[in-house]
Amino acid sequence: MTVARRTLLHLAAGAVLLPTLPRLAQASSYPSRPVRIMVGLAAGSASDIIARLIAQSLSERLGQPFVVENRPGAAGTLAVEGVVHAAPDGYTLLSNGSQDAVTATLNEKLNYDFIRDIAPVASIASGPLVLVVNPAFPTKTVPEFIAYAKANPDKISFGSAGVGTVAHMAGELFMAMAAVKMLHVPYKGLAPALNDLLGGQLQAVFATMPPAMGDIKAGRLRALAVTAKTRYQALPDLPTIGEFLAGYEASVAIGLSAPKNVPTEIVDELNKATNAALADATLQAKLANFGVVPLPMAPEAYGKFIAEETEKWAKVIRAANIKPG
Repeated sequence: MTVARRTLLHLAAGAVLLPTLPRLAQASSYPSRPVRIMVGLAAGSASDIIARLIAQSLSERLGQPFVVENRPGAAGTLAVEGVVHAAPDGYTLLSNGSQDAVTATLNEKLNYDFIRDIAPVASIASGPLVLVVNPAFPTKTVPEFIAYAKANPDKISFGSAGVGTVAHMAGELFMAMAAVKMLHVPYKGLAPALNDLLGGQLQAVFATMPPAMGDIKAGRLRALAVTAKTRYQALPDLPTIGEFLAGYEASVAIGLSAPKNVPTEIVDELNKATNAALADATLQAKLANFGVVPLPMAPEAYGKFIAEETEKWAKVIRAANIKPG
């Protein structure tokens, strides 16, 4: 082989590698500046609280600030749109949860396809919801609650963080399975719904654990049951709704996603750092304090989980003929 031919082959090989070099260099230096985590619900929501916990851990592990940015409204779609249209460089992430799986079916006019346009990065945590009432409300058990609702159709107002959130869907599923009618009152976050429950303007909320646990422990709210399949370790004496309505189950899962086409190396780096954080006893204790447990997954497994959640809630939406607010 002549020197000229060898030089030509080396140049050709280098040309083939050129398109991948910027991505590899970007991934190897990631992160080199602050990273935003978009949250589609208001401060104080489960997504917000857990996003802030994981942001702190990622900041410590990866050496750059991970900053939570709340963008509430439209059942979380404003935050999703912000991430979908962001540069796929790993510097804009989404704290996505079960509400995104609901919205994928509930809103047919979305400017994005959640499964197609978002890259799953890492699952963080999962936990049930809890049916809570004001202590002055005249029911102390799920059977009493159902009996009251049957005797007073549309007299129970239950609040949620908005149409299409899991707190809303849990109530819709409850109404369908218990054959009762309640009035749904959507808010722009679960925290204001709980505030009105504490003030007596509402009668019930199917609340995610993080924002409700403090009031439950302090006796300011009465917990009737959790929505998990089995009794939950954070409230071991509390029954499940499924003990009274066979087959009832609802839970909230929270994780991280990124815009599609984000480099695989960045996804892997974030997934590795997230799973390492979830293995830390200190973070596990903080999550347990809010009634959720770590749910580490590889990106591929998390993508499958999102697809399964989407199909599950699609069946509820179609059966109840729920429409966007």
